[in-house]
Amino acid sequence: MTTPKLQVEDLHVQFASEDGMVDAVRGVSFTLGQEKLGIVGESGSGKSTVGRTLLKLHPRTARVNATRLQFDDIDLLSADEKAMQQVRGRRISMILQDPKYSLNPVMRVGDQIAEAFLVHYSVSRTEARKRTLDMIDAVRIRDPERVYNMYPHEVSGGMGQRIMIAMMMIPEPEIIIADEPTSALDVSIRLQVLSVLDDLVRQRGLGLIFISHDLNLVRNFCSRVLVMYAGQVVENIAAADLDNAQHPYTQGLLASLPSLDNRRHRLPVLQRDPSWISV
Repeated sequence: MTTPKLQVEDLHVQFASEDGMVDAVRGVSFTLGQEKLGIVGESGSGKSTVGRTLLKLHPRTARVNATRLQFDDIDLLSADEKAMQQVRGRRISMILQDPKYSLNPVMRVGDQIAEAFLVHYSVSRTEARKRTLDMIDAVRIRDPERVYNMYPHEVSGGMGQRIMIAMMMIPEPEIIIADEPTSALDVSIRLQVLSVLDDLVRQRGLGLIFISHDLNLVRNFCSRVLVMYAGQVVENIAAADLDNAQHPYTQGLLASLPSLDNRRHRLPVLQRDPSWISV
């Protein structure tokens, strides 16, 4: 792995509830270099919370503590809102799960991509339009001029997701956080979107955090995997070595995956152990 772009050490995140503060992330540590890092786990494991914490997207009532939360020369833990405005989008971007809920329905998609560029760069609208057309082409959408003038309801799910990628990539960030970017897509379109992300990471030297619940997808797409359970990282392993995972939670997730080569009458149900959760 190259020199880390991001260093996270002993991250804790709590949210307020009627019964007091609830631990959502507990003691998470990892680094990110020029690589594709997968974060997997079931719903509620804390994987999306980690991604949003890096951009300070939690409500004011959330409590975030860490020994270290460092991006390049910026201490994300102590950075104020003005400093974060220079980080969000410009240096760290986040691709959300479903473009239906992320794109403005009454604004042309090209203008939305161009807006993401204009927020961070003092250029003319003519230059922003040119950059946008180039970016639409870079994410493998045919006829960029036509697509520029379309509204979100006129594009397919796969095209909408690539438009979201274009919007997040146009400011030329150093880190991309992709939160379940393909879960709403069918298999063939999913492969196209993953291929676009893979090319962009390799060509631009990015660090990618790929958040997913799909172990098989992460195994084939990412270089390294963090497995989260109950807000904690229980395993940090190379994607190619997942079959040799040591933690019983990871082993249970792998055992529950269906296989065409090894058909079973019934898939095993993961049996959880209270001892997996560190106090």
